[in-house]
Amino acid sequence: MTSALYHYFRTPLPYAQTLALQERIHQLQLLHRKTSSHKDILLLLQHRPVYTAGRRQTEESVQDERARLTNIGADFVTTARGGELTFHGPGQIVGYPLLDLSRSSPPISVRDYVCRVQKALEQHLLEAHGIQHAPSDHTGVFVDANTKIASIGVQVRHRLTTHGFAINITREPVPWFDQVVACGLADVKAGAVETVKRKEMDIDAEIPGLVSRFGQKLERDFQPINLAEEGEVGEAIAAAEEDALRAGNWAGAPQLA
Repeated sequence: MTSALYHYFRTPLPYAQTLALQERIHQLQLLHRKTSSHKDILLLLQHRPVYTAGRRQTEESVQDERARLTNIGADFVTTARGGELTFHGPGQIVGYPLLDLSRSSPPISVRDYVCRVQKALEQHLLEAHGIQHAPSDHTGVFVDANTKIASIGVQVRHRLTTHGFAINITREPVPWFDQVVACGLADVKAGAVETVKRKEMDIDAEIPGLVSRFGQKLERDFQPINLAEEGEVGEAIAAAEEDALRAGNWAGAPQLA
């Protein structure tokens, strides 16, 4: 397996700063790829409440939603990932795999990459929680035909991946999702592990198993990153940690009632 690194942020991060962090690491990977000294990295975190639009949506098409959703206390950001409008926030684990798909032999195609990410999420839900996914024609993980528990939206440039996946662990994201037609699926609602299992879940406890299963599917041996030893990448991640701590409190879901 290819050696790789991961970092788990314990404080929810503002989305814009995390987007900038991904872009910084992408540029460093692209720069150091010439000497094969770049490293694959998996970032795991929760976001402060934010709605994000995908690259297919124009500013004109989302301007009314932007005004409405920021008024209830969430951020709103247009991104370059695939997919349509969705939500990220506390209670949901977001994963940003920053991987070089050309490292694998043979290289992993974009289609295969998305499939592997989905399989990793399905395997985690089954092995960690006994939750069987329901087959769907849509990307993402469903627990029944109308309940989606995990989303996938990626971007691949120069064979390097950004953006990634999100899986709802606690109930906290659900009322936020109820405010929108997420991922353009009008007949689909958001679910969560906590709702399916009917017991409280611990976000931190999910991380080791999720990292392990993601590594299996992507053929990476993920080890915790030592920020002090990883130069500019470590510095960028540490700066994002500081941004999260400075950001303070965020709007809570009860405000949506």
